[in-house]
Amino acid sequence: MIGFAAQRLMEFEVEGQTGAAYGEKNPERLAQRNGYRDRIWETRAGTVELRIPKLRKGSYFPGFLEPRRMAEKALTAVVQEAYVQGVSTRSVDDLVQAMGMSGISKSQVSRLCGEIDDKVKAFLGRPIEGDWPYLWIDATYVKVRQNGRIVSVAVIVAVGVNSDGRREVLGMDIGLSEAETFWTAFLRKLARRGLRGVKLVGSDAHEGIKAAISKVLNATWQRCRVHFMRNALAHAG
Repeated sequence: MIGFAAQRLMEFEVEGQTGAAYGEKNPERLAQRNGYRDRIWETRAGTVELRIPKLRKGSYFPGFLEPRRMAEKALTAVVQEAYVQGVSTRSVDDLVQAMGMSGISKSQVSRLCGEIDDKVKAFLGRPIEGDWPYLWIDATYVKVRQNGRIVSVAVIVAVGVNSDGRREVLGMDIGLSEAETFWTAFLRKLARRGLRGVKLVGSDAHEGIKAAISKVLNATWQRCRVHFMRNALAHAG
């Protein structure tokens, strides 16, 4: 996501410098594009491969790659602010300028966040390949705005470990409560995407979860020890 957002922000900045979008025929164009040059960007999230746009006349270098800038932290904040806080154009523009770039327009914010939405949907709907013998599922409650009202919703997440020992977020969904029907629909969605080979599922002792696991996965269930200790301590006085 850091690499994707960086690439889109560079494209927006180059559009401002050239006076036209990529491939756009515009008599007011100030410069022509001239391909890309590859650049490795080491961040705390890992190595990101960037393609920095080149110009036929003049030069371009993204401001967030300048030394001593907290680049990936600022870039992550841009994405989070745009996606989580409901795309406040002013705050996103302020964050982009704080990174040393030339700012971002309202339409560019909408384009960027629309593309992020597509990336998230693709990630949550991707095929699940291979066997995933271990699965953890849990829910947390967050406040969201629905029809002008602030309501509490359940965000449920499934994390799996495959036969090679790799851990991965397999799915996420949002509902009004942790009802059995909700958990059942969620697990069936994972199964349709290819989840198989589940032998052990860890969760809290919610009856709806246990019933859904038995119905859909036919796997062994184990109570999460973290939840068990929290429940025990709550009664220990």
